[in-house]
Amino acid sequence: MSDWDDTAAATSPPMVYQIRVKGLLGPEWADWFGGLSIASCASGDTVLTGPMADQAALFGVLRKVRDLGLPLLSVGHVTSGRADAPGALPTMTTTRAADCDHEHEPC
Repeated sequence: MSDWDDTAAATSPPMVYQIRVKGLLGPEWADWFGGLSIASCASGDTVLTGPMADQAALFGVLRKVRDLGLPLLSVGHVTSGRADAPGALPTMTTTRAADCDHEHEPC
């Protein structure tokens, strides 16, 4: 028997992530990425934002990024509740903060 209690994980709300890739994707890719919000940045990057049910869902999206051959710049968990507000640039904890300046770059 395992000490792991998966009831907490099953009942917790999905976490919202932002994935930044090098290259531009249009909004027509939203369905292929499971309905994630797609924002093109002036720098030529694309930011995918949306809730992910669990780590498996996150890795599924990352696999799609890989399959498209897009260089992955950063993956971050959105710590603000304003991820879905139009034009909002939520605070994000990233694996490479230097690559992802959401406070100053319009996306």
